[in-house]
Amino acid sequence: MSRWWTESVAALGDAVPLPLAALLLLAGALLVALAWYFFPAWVPRRLPRVGRPRLPRLRLPRLRLPRLRLPRLRRPKLRLPRRRRARPDTPAVPLPAPRSPEPGPAATTGLADRLAAEGRYAEAVRERLREMVRLLVARHLVEPRPGLTVTELTAAVARVRPGVHPTLHAAGVIFSDLWYAQRPATAAHDHRMRDLAADLRRELAVEGEPR
Repeated sequence: MSRWWTESVAALGDAVPLPLAALLLLAGALLVALAWYFFPAWVPRRLPRVGRPRLPRLRLPRLRLPRLRLPRLRRPKLRLPRRRRARPDTPAVPLPAPRSPEPGPAATTGLADRLAAEGRYAEAVRERLREMVRLLVARHLVEPRPGLTVTELTAAVARVRPGVHPTLHAAGVIFSDLWYAQRPATAAHDHRMRDLAADLRRELAVEGEPR
């Protein structure tokens, strides 16, 4: 290797004078020293960017598929029949309180007839039952007291006058159906109640006559 170096220096000395070669080496060393001292001020901040060729975008058509709408299935509603509560034949329903002052049977019957003519059959039935209660109180068959029920009235009168028990029982059933069970009142209820009131007056008059 020393031979190669000797030959290379000898060839360079023949081509370039020695003082010029020394001067070039000195200038090269000075440039390297300056570059090392001022680094990285001499390095450019932004390097030129090499642009990439832009390829055209291929837009494919969108395929829209039809929507399939399935019919909605409705669940059938099961309605169970409601059980009605069994009620006794003669429920404990308070009787309508008599009006004050107490009108006579003719006035009460007239009021019941007017209510029936207006189509207020439930109120007409109540007025006819009031007439029957007043008639029993006037005959001293039952004591007038508030809160008296149909069952208590029928039982009290049956102990004294057993013959009027079916009439009072039928009247109490009609009144309980309309005012307790909230059934719609009709003209047939009013006619039946009017016949029962007439039967009660007739039965009391027959039993009150001397034998």
